[in-house]
Amino acid sequence: MVSCFLIHTVCPVSALSAAESRILYARVFGPETGDADFTPEQRRLMQKEKLHVVARQARSAVALSREASGGLCVEAVLGEEAAALGEADSGMFSLGNAELFPHRSVVLWLGVQSLAFSLVCRPHENLLLAEGVLRNIARHCLEELRLLGPGAELLFSDVAEK
Repeated sequence: MVSCFLIHTVCPVSALSAAESRILYARVFGPETGDADFTPEQRRLMQKEKLHVVARQARSAVALSREASGGLCVEAVLGEEAAALGEADSGMFSLGNAELFPHRSVVLWLGVQSLAFSLVCRPHENLLLAEGVLRNIARHCLEELRLLGPGAELLFSDVAEK
């Protein structure tokens, strides 16, 4: 079962420091597992922080992968989304038992230039199929939303976080 899907930045953009990652899109699936002692606003803030933890860990994994392979974060030319996706770094890491989600989770990530697409799922799922789905989602997002084209940095700095 997929618990969460994120699109976030992994390279510094003008509005962010080098250590920051901005979440551009996040979707959490499944029932809310919040404590009844918290208000809806407190639960929303806790969930937002959990998503930021996943984004920071994925950003670190992408940076480590790129450093190990000698790759750099370079800007894409409009229309070269397929080439950028073909050269994308990918990997996975474990979140541990109930660290952020109510069950042990695995994060699959795909680093495409200045963006990362992350999928949080359970470790017993078909991770090869999940990676294929993640690549397919990333391809559609890149082609339709033009996230790598000129002016995309405006999107990164102007997106209002919920």
